[in-house]
Amino acid sequence: MAGGAEMKKILILFILISLVLFSAFSSNGKFETIEDLNGRNIGVQTAVLYEDLIRDRVPDTVFQYYTMPNDMIYALTSGKVDAYLIEEVSFGVQKANHPELECLEKPAGYINATCIIGNNDRQDRILREINQFIKDSTESGLMDELYDYWIADFDPDSDTCDITGFTGENGTLSVAIEGGYEPFSFVSHGSLSGYDVDFVCRFCRAYGYTPQFFEVPFEAIAPGVETGKYDLGMNIVVSEERNETGTLSDVYYTTPIRLVVLGEDVDGAGFFAKLKNSFYKTFVKESRWKLFVQGALETILITITSIIDGTILGFAVFMLCRHDGKIANGITNFVMWLIHGMPTVLLLMILYYIVFGSTRLSGTWVSVVGFTLMFACSMIDMLRVGFNAVGKGQFEASTALGYSDSQSFFRILLPQAAQHFLPIYRNEVVTLIKETSVVGYIAVLDLTKISDLVRSRTYEAFFPLILTAIMYFLIAAILTKVVKAVEKRINPRRRSQDKILKGIKAWE
Repeated sequence: MAGGAEMKKILILFILISLVLFSAFSSNGKFETIEDLNGRNIGVQTAVLYEDLIRDRVPDTVFQYYTMPNDMIYALTSGKVDAYLIEEVSFGVQKANHPELECLEKPAGYINATCIIGNNDRQDRILREINQFIKDSTESGLMDELYDYWIADFDPDSDTCDITGFTGENGTLSVAIEGGYEPFSFVSHGSLSGYDVDFVCRFCRAYGYTPQFFEVPFEAIAPGVETGKYDLGMNIVVSEERNETGTLSDVYYTTPIRLVVLGEDVDGAGFFAKLKNSFYKTFVKESRWKLFVQGALETILITITSIIDGTILGFAVFMLCRHDGKIANGITNFVMWLIHGMPTVLLLMILYYIVFGSTRLSGTWVSVVGFTLMFACSMIDMLRVGFNAVGKGQFEASTALGYSDSQSFFRILLPQAAQHFLPIYRNEVVTLIKETSVVGYIAVLDLTKISDLVRSRTYEAFFPLILTAIMYFLIAAILTKVVKAVEKRINPRRRSQDKILKGIKAWE
């Protein structure tokens, strides 16, 4: 009877969930005008300013902001938003991958895109040259040629651009792009392609530069350029405020903005067929599995280097402060308070755009610096906890036996303290691995950023996200095993217990 009651509850719950999901998935597709969306949820990509085009026509609408364009598709199909704003050409690419998408008949408006010029000693020169290039390219028909190739007749599987042939006589031009926004900037066959990439490459060949591309979130392009970290930022929507705060080039393309809603799913493929196709697009096509390997290696490099450097730095600072030096402890406590109280992504952005803003230090090594500082602070805390757990009598006894200060520390105190802080150390290692997932904000192609780029290319979420989660889990599991081995090595009790257990198993 009890089992029957439980089955009834499960059945009722299933029905309720099904009704909710049905309502969520079927709530769209009934909108014909922009005004019909008033009071609804509309998705928009962060920092593109498309919402300004319709804000006065839908005063009661809530705008929800997303970093990646494809994330808005998932939000729409899951019922989190009722529509989203996107450039017309990008909608065409999305429609080819998601036939169930539709757009309202009339565009929400039109936007003009420009380049933003870096705040450095080459700003005036680059602004003058790129405006001249836009003017000459418009008159020669090159801009029309680029438009036709990348926008009007775009083929995401075959269209590529030439990223060679640079003289570099006028130096390197650092360029910030989104990197996951077809057809403007995306990864194809292992290299960058797209309208913006082709535009920059042609400009650099004409004016003697060698381009260096940095793939950063769209909202980080303008701040990075304005602080002088990059010479050029692409695809910046013109606005009155941006005209006042940034140095913008002439317009290099204009496009309508569309409101996308959910229509009928005309894709008749079954579940397993879709799953197979998703797997092929995520891993096999264009050998995209290599991108995940590249991202995993970048994550491992940052993680291991930061752990080693942070352990050494934290231990050195602890040794400096262990005899209660007031100045050393005061400075250390202030720095620890500052770093512990700051979100990880904010610390990395301050280091990248401000502290190292005028240098060419890569995002990878800036990340190592940031995580080294964070782990060092945690290391100091761990050491303090471990040594506080060891009675002062241990030091006094070792001194009475004739041990020197260093001998007492390394032979008597440290092995005992390690038993207390190593379990915490293990947890901090796992925490650090997970926190590295934000380094994409400073143009690092780590595991998470690669997953974003692949998702933006394939418009698939399942395999990229699941694989990324599994790889993080494996990295954490391996490093945890290493720490456990060290912990066991220095803990006589753990070694004895393991021997006893092995002996019991062998006897059995």
